[in-house]
Amino acid sequence: MAGVQGAAMMTSSFSRQPILFAATLAVLSAFSASPARADRCTDIANQLKQQVDGLKVGITAANIIYLSHPMAKEMSLGCANRKYSNELYVKANGRKPKAEFLSFAAGAAAIVFTLPKDDMLKGVSRCMSRMGFFRGDDVSIRYRRLDMNCTRTKVDAAIAITRELDQ
Repeated sequence: MAGVQGAAMMTSSFSRQPILFAATLAVLSAFSASPARADRCTDIANQLKQQVDGLKVGITAANIIYLSHPMAKEMSLGCANRKYSNELYVKANGRKPKAEFLSFAAGAAAIVFTLPKDDMLKGVSRCMSRMGFFRGDDVSIRYRRLDMNCTRTKVDAAIAITRELDQ
């Protein structure tokens, strides 16, 4: 009888071994699947920092990452919310932005919205140039499935570029 009991014990331990191995593997893979990653908006801000010289990433508050650059008076990257997927806001130092500012804003928008810089430069220039006597100081256009809103005050001009959620 002792031999029969030993054989029964041996078979039962072998039958439990694959289940125990699978459970251990599942627990280990759950804890070591991938390191914690920052959200998409932080990744975009870091891409901007790496690809645009002089850009600094500031604090994050209420789904907005504040950025700074010598070309811009104010700059921010809006993260996804109920209305849009991303938003880039750049304010120029003067009422009539220079070509360098337009190129800078277009380059940043090209990185954020993954579009060619030439296309973004055309859209940013078109929006900024439409402000004036006939159209006023608040102009909204749609370009390449992006909404561009250019505003101007007595001392500065700004552009906000957004992409809607469904696009």
